[in-house]
Amino acid sequence: MKLIDALNWRYAAKRMNGQKVPHEKIENILEATRLSASSMGLQPYTILVVENEDVRKKLQPAAYNQPQIVESSHLLVFAAWDNVTEAHVDEYLKNIANTRGVTLESLEAFRASLMGIVNGRTTEQKHEWAARQAYIAFGTAIAAAAVEQVDATPMEGFKPEAVDEILNLKVQGLRSVTILALGYRDAEKDFLATAKKVRRHKDHLIQKVA
Repeated sequence: MKLIDALNWRYAAKRMNGQKVPHEKIENILEATRLSASSMGLQPYTILVVENEDVRKKLQPAAYNQPQIVESSHLLVFAAWDNVTEAHVDEYLKNIANTRGVTLESLEAFRASLMGIVNGRTTEQKHEWAARQAYIAFGTAIAAAAVEQVDATPMEGFKPEAVDEILNLKVQGLRSVTILALGYRDAEKDFLATAKKVRRHKDHLIQKVA
């Protein structure tokens, strides 16, 4: 499907039918998300893939009992780094050096730019920046799921502290920021399954600057 066709097809499914999404489709969605844009390429977040039914049952009350938590095939939990540290920067630079076959010394100017983020912001400011980067990947995952014709329900309606505790995120230096339920719509139970998509007209949404 072309991207525009896929985005016209997608909507935030309110009910899912429990059907499993094929492994290959999940991997395609995850790989597209891995390749998503990120400021300076740092990707200061982790994506947790939750398929286990027992874990999803534990998560459901933390998500205000939304049915997609247990009716979906997989949950993607986007968890931003609680802090961005010098160790994170150095690990990233080693990855660049190894991947591109360059020396760490040649990356000193880039390291200085990254350290400006580490040293120039509070811990909470760095977490908020990391959360915004996670949202960029989150959007890519939604589009990728649409291309795969997998329904995806974006979720901000949950208690982050409870989700963090269930998934043991605090000790990993992570905080949950958003959730994406992946599965297949239950058209019989979901009143929005056949509803027309409603978006602002492009003449109202988009302004061209002369």
